[in-house]
Amino acid sequence: MYIAIIGDGGWGTALALLLRQNGHEVTVWGPFADCVEEVRNRHENRLYLPGVPIPREITWTADREEAVAGAEVVVLAVPSRFFESVLESFRGLIPPTARLVSVAKGLAPTTHARLSEVVAAMFPTQPVAVLSGPSHAEEVARGIPTAVVVASRMPTVAVQLQNLFANRHFRVYTSDDIIGVELGGALKNVIAIAAGVSDGLGFGDNTKAALITRGLAEITRLGVGLGARASTFAGLSGTGDLIVTCFSRHSRNRAVGERLGRGEKIDAILHDMQQVAEGVWNCAAACELARKVNVAAPISEEVRAIVHEGKDPRRAVETLMTRDMKPE
Repeated sequence: MYIAIIGDGGWGTALALLLRQNGHEVTVWGPFADCVEEVRNRHENRLYLPGVPIPREITWTADREEAVAGAEVVVLAVPSRFFESVLESFRGLIPPTARLVSVAKGLAPTTHARLSEVVAAMFPTQPVAVLSGPSHAEEVARGIPTAVVVASRMPTVAVQLQNLFANRHFRVYTSDDIIGVELGGALKNVIAIAAGVSDGLGFGDNTKAALITRGLAEITRLGVGLGARASTFAGLSGTGDLIVTCFSRHSRNRAVGERLGRGEKIDAILHDMQQVAEGVWNCAAACELARKVNVAAPISEEVRAIVHEGKDPRRAVETLMTRDMKPE
């Protein structure tokens, strides 16, 4: 198949490698011509996925029309902050028969909509799916065994995409709970910042285990309030992605939290980063959604306060530990 990947970051690059390995024709679009040209010439994405060779058969372009012309599947690998504006720039260019797959893990910054909802609003006649799960680009690109889930309300579309992405190193499950799969991927980033704060403060395994467990309860509670199935959060896009993002050395969200826990300011942290930590932008959205459906999100609220209000991390921990007692 001919597949267009919109987004030349680490995840878009890793999926391009995977899909090319599976025998598909792949074109990657990036917004900056000079960066695209460097990848094309060096056969390496030094900015976002250094050290991983890129085969010559993958096409790189900054031309929108060239990228999606004739595409049968379009993979949307753009950070949530830029997702809507980038997608808007492709309106009228993406073939009307193409399947659209969002692989970004975040929420729309102003409306707090799920990204698949953004896609469906712009391309209402085309099938939309979501791919999520514990899948750091650095490992997928190197063929390290990984399992993910692809969700669509159309079972035939989910199965088609399952077969498209799957190989011996990349196992793909299907789901029809697109809400749960997408929210699991977005909300775990907020909890990962909290886990990183715990690391930066020098706390131990007990603390992180508590944060992850109660974080999963918080994600599930909010997800169900927004229409997801509780069981989805026990799967790859919930528990699986939460575990990897809270513990991995590759996790940008955990790393941001660790630096916050050590006393660094968020502006300085973001200034040093080449890639996006979605939890920084999505913690406020998570809190607003929780208020909208009247569910408690105490960990997300404290992350928001640390990130956006400069609350001292130790005070945030004290706030969580001294909340009213209740049954689990």
